[in-house]
Amino acid sequence: MIRFEIPGEPGAKGRPRFSTFGGHPTAYTDKKTRLYESLVRDAYLQQVGNPSPIQKEINVEINAYFNIPKSASKKKRADMESGKIRPVKRPDTDNIAKIVLDSLNGIAFEDDKQVVELTVTKRYSERPRVEVSIWEESEEES
Repeated sequence: MIRFEIPGEPGAKGRPRFSTFGGHPTAYTDKKTRLYESLVRDAYLQQVGNPSPIQKEINVEINAYFNIPKSASKKKRADMESGKIRPVKRPDTDNIAKIVLDSLNGIAFEDDKQVVELTVTKRYSERPRVEVSIWEESEEES
């Protein structure tokens, strides 16, 4: 099993942008998305190293922890920390998964089409971060 943590507020995959250059429409990724993808790759390489990409079916669990708003009352803060109140805000869970999986293509696994099971959760914490666990499907049976 591979586990690593991405520090800071969870990011999301931005929509592709389009421009016309030389009369030809061109798609590009916005700067915020590129920076977060780089952060994900750097966190993976620093914490896991550079093993060969997994080539089998994989399971992925992503836990996104959002900062508790400063305006939250003591009671609300306690409910957020305990999980009674969960984040119902952007980014959406699918966009969190998309940016993490796209960032790890060719590094942790050959392609995100290998993901056969995916779990994404959103929670509050005093320490915003994204925790990622990746394991081969066959590991689950052992």
